[in-house]
Amino acid sequence: MNNVFISHYSEDEPQLDSLKKRLKEAGCTVRNSSIEKKNYRDYKVSDATIAKELRDGIKWAGTLVVMIGEDTYTRPWVNYEIRSAYLQGKRILGVYEFGCKDSVELPEAYKRYGGPVLGWNSVDKISDVIQGKCPPPEKPDGTPVEKGPITNIIHINC
Repeated sequence: MNNVFISHYSEDEPQLDSLKKRLKEAGCTVRNSSIEKKNYRDYKVSDATIAKELRDGIKWAGTLVVMIGEDTYTRPWVNYEIRSAYLQGKRILGVYEFGCKDSVELPEAYKRYGGPVLGWNSVDKISDVIQGKCPPPEKPDGTPVEKGPITNIIHINC
C-alpha cells in the first residue's frame, strides 16, 4: 500500500478519478490524501487552514504526484504543494494528463523541485516511482526525453 498526495487543478478531477482507477487496475493500492472538490466544506475556510491541511496530507504521503494539464501551472496551491513536498523531502513525480500536447507548461515549483515527468499511459512507471524507483523522464506523448548535454557537477564545501 502506498500513500500518495495527488496535486491537481480542481477542474481536472475527472482525470484524477481516472488516474486513481488506472493505478488500481495496474495493481497499486493507493491512498490519496489530496483535497478533492467533491469533498470541499460548504463554508469558506482561511488560506492558513487550507495550507495546514495540504501540509498534513503531504506529510502523510510518501510521494507527491502532480497531474499536469494545460492550466496546472497557473494554480498557486499546486505550486504550494510542490514546494511543501520538496521541503518535506518527498518524491515528486509529474504525470501529463491525457490529451496534453508538447506545449503544456510546467508549474514554476515543479521546474525547480520536480522529478521525472511521465506520459499519461505510463502507469507502470508511475507505480515504479511511487515505490522509489526512478525512470527516465518523458514527453507528454510518452516518448522519452532526449538527453541534453552532460554537465559537470561541482561540489563545494563551505
